Amino acid sequence: MFSSEGQGADAMPEILIGSVKGPAGTAYANLMGQTEGHTRMFAIRACNQQVRPATLMVPKVTIKSTAYVNLFGGPVQSAVADAVLDSVIAGVIPADQANDLCIIAMLWIAPECATNPDLDRKDSYRTNYVAMKLAISRAISNSPSVEELITNRHKIVHEMYDPETGESQW
Repeated sequence: MFSSEGQGADAMPEILIGSVKGPAGTAYANLMGQTEGHTRMFAIRACNQQVRPATLMVPKVTIKSTAYVNLFGGPVQSAVADAVLDSVIAGVIPADQANDLCIIAMLWIAPECATNPDLDRKDSYRTNYVAMKLAISRAISNSPSVEELITNRHKIVHEMYDPETGESQW
């Protein structure tokens, strides 16, 4: 999900949804330990309001500043939590399965966003909210299908690298 012009707050969540009793649950439990610079956070809507399915947010970038923590634990955490809950409300995630599932969300925030005095935190919320809802919908519906991936194998290239030219697409 692209941010507004000049913001650089594009959102690219990569998620795993699965049973707490299966491999996703094992991965979730293993990620609960902290490592320096990669603090994990639960998706919460407010203190004592952790969303269901339980969602663990994992930063893709090493956290080096309080400003980054405030962005990750502010608009991004709020957006992810709201997207998860709204996905349950909309029936994308069946409510009767919400306590049996867990989500791991690996999240990208460009490091320069944290110290950008002109960063629009509402836009950061928007991009992360929309991207997370889309990622959840795709994960639950198994989209893209294996057939679609095979069909598009030579039609779609990665946005950041073209294997034909060896160059960035951006």
